[in-house]
Amino acid sequence: MALRISMGQYVPRNSCIHRLDPRAKVGAALAVMITVFFVQTPAQLAFALAFAAAVLALSKVPARQALRSVRPLVVMLFLLGLFNLLYVREGHVLLALGALRITTGGLWYAICYPLRFTVAVLMGALMLFTTTPTQLTDAVDACLAPLSSMGLPGHELAMVFSLMLRFIPTIADEAQAIVDAQAARGGAVGEGSLAHRVRAIGPVVVALLASSAHHAEGLSRALDARCYEGGSARSHWHPLHMAGRDWLALAICAAYVVVLLFLGTL
Repeated sequence: MALRISMGQYVPRNSCIHRLDPRAKVGAALAVMITVFFVQTPAQLAFALAFAAAVLALSKVPARQALRSVRPLVVMLFLLGLFNLLYVREGHVLLALGALRITTGGLWYAICYPLRFTVAVLMGALMLFTTTPTQLTDAVDACLAPLSSMGLPGHELAMVFSLMLRFIPTIADEAQAIVDAQAARGGAVGEGSLAHRVRAIGPVVVALLASSAHHAEGLSRALDARCYEGGSARSHWHPLHMAGRDWLALAICAAYVVVLLFLGTL
């Protein structure tokens, strides 16, 4: 059993996407991910896929690496899309075998829904591939700054988000070590019947929770030792500044949204 966490790992490249302000990247990615829910026609789907492919090419992230990182989610989406193929009765009947009927509407939904969510997942992955955890934390902190002015823990939420990103590889490595230790003791998770595999996951989850609590305790002690105060006004080593290329990227994203909605009216 190999736990490979590829989504969320920064890929250093000298591309125009990497040089964008992280706030612009977060805003544009969220806009594209939200607008996929408005994709209802083949023209909209083709346009969304072409836009995602163009962003992937501009980011200079290897296409194989990007697609491999989202492959588990994409496979799950296509498996869920089979339910639309079997249960949607809209349109003309293409195939009828007893109670099983495949219609044009069911076939379209089985193709459209997985592909449009694939665009959303790919855009989120590209945002993480082209943005370091520190930049992403600064962007989230800047976006949540209005909460801090209202007395809400905006900076603390950004700090928790940053720690979550940084501990994903650590937790994945610990999970792999626990699974290997269980296999060395004859309790391999990936062997035996389904019931045996389910029972074998229990000790792994318990050990992983204990390890996570230990890391959290060590982190809290380290923050206390450094006199960290989340609510105090904190400066940044690299302040964020929106440049002309950032506004251009946001304008292109806005144009994409407008064209996508226009295609839906045709």
